[in-house]
Amino acid sequence: MSGRVPTKPTSGRRVPRGPRPETVPLLVGRACALVGLLDIAAGVFPRFRHSRMHALAEVLPGSFGPFAAALSLSAGVLLLLLPHGLKRRKRRAWRAAVALLPFGAVAQFTYRHSVAGVLISLALLLPLLRHRDQFAALPDPRSRWRALANVVLMGAGSLALGLVVVNAHPRHMVGEPSLADRLTHVLYGLFGVEGPVDYRGTTSWTVAFSLGALGLLTAVTTAYLALRPEHPAARLTEDDEARLRALLAKQGGRDSLGHFALRRDKAVVFSPSGKAAVTYRVVSGVMLASGDPIGDVEAWPGAIERFMDEARAHSWTPAVMGCSETGGEVWTRETGLDALELGDEAVVDAADFSLAGRSMRNVRKMVKRIERAGYETRVRRVADPVLRAWRELLVFLSRWFQIESLYKFNAKFRPRWEPRFVVYRASAGLPRIGVAGMQAEGFVTLALPLPRFLRHRAPVRRPCAHRVTEPGVRAA
Repeated sequence: MSGRVPTKPTSGRRVPRGPRPETVPLLVGRACALVGLLDIAAGVFPRFRHSRMHALAEVLPGSFGPFAAALSLSAGVLLLLLPHGLKRRKRRAWRAAVALLPFGAVAQFTYRHSVAGVLISLALLLPLLRHRDQFAALPDPRSRWRALANVVLMGAGSLALGLVVVNAHPRHMVGEPSLADRLTHVLYGLFGVEGPVDYRGTTSWTVAFSLGALGLLTAVTTAYLALRPEHPAARLTEDDEARLRALLAKQGGRDSLGHFALRRDKAVVFSPSGKAAVTYRVVSGVMLASGDPIGDVEAWPGAIERFMDEARAHSWTPAVMGCSETGGEVWTRETGLDALELGDEAVVDAADFSLAGRSMRNVRKMVKRIERAGYETRVRRVADPVLRAWRELLVFLSRWFQIESLYKFNAKFRPRWEPRFVVYRASAGLPRIGVAGMQAEGFVTLALPLPRFLRHRAPVRRPCAHRVTEPGVRAA
């Protein structure tokens, strides 16, 4: 035996190395919202602490404190606008957060002398820099009409936050101004004009700087959204439509929903061979395909891969509504997504359909009644205002009366019932996918009710400005 002393085996404990990289965007988005709230609180509710750094404030210019309060407030508001983009791995949101966090830290240290506030900002900045490769998603399609929504939402938010700023200094307020006077002071302050409310000491400068910063922030963000280059959502081009029609002519009989792929509010991705395609719409961050892929079944995986690459490049949520059982099997096998049965579709084979027989007596009566009334059918892409009004009325009524009546009506035609499925990534995303599906079908409209002369014109058919080639998508 040797005289060597046996050593203890090393334990299997793992050294903690922080969160997994794929979870960083979600965690950073939540932390960014927290830091934004802290910066706003620092700007609205200043609290000087007795510390060694307090002597520094006495030798600084008198306007530096109010300026720091406005800086902290502005940085906090902007940081509250970024969590959604950070959670979706947007590169521009990452750049904005990296630029704003140092400003928030400086304002925290200067105005409140808060070392904790500085450490929190730096603690958020470090994972952003370390995991910057996780924030590579391309921007979403956009239009200048977002500037109108921004001026309404930011204006309302600035008005509410400005009222909090005005009421945050009751000990320094002169007299007891009414609510109307305080609202007037906020409105004037957003435009940089002195209002009817007076404060003692430098508090008036602090409130004025803060209100002016909120007004300037609203104006700058609105101007940025109005003047930035416009990138409309992708639409079918003439070449895309011709290629889809060729695929439908060969394989269109497989899926009854196939010809809905020709809707001009959709975009399309083709397989590398060009023998299959997937059409989709992007609604509220959901990349929503409908029905089965178009074309040869053997080429479906290539089109599905392009679809998933596009969703990954933009950080969209991939989903499919109304695919068949075969389509659901291919989607789940190729992507690892899950499928859930939505219901059954009533399919009538026009070639074999007949009104003969006792069971079709009621249907024959309906057809004869319509023929005697002189009705005819026309299919149009664009409806006139009267038809649009009828459509809105029918959509409104169908929210309550469609399901049962539609089932009973379809059953009269003795159809073939085929199951339809929704394909999704996680159960938590099903409500979001459902809302996106209702938006796509017109059951839910989130657009602002604008006058006719302000309504958005029909977009020019063009490919997505952010569309990248296959290698570029994978690199992103």
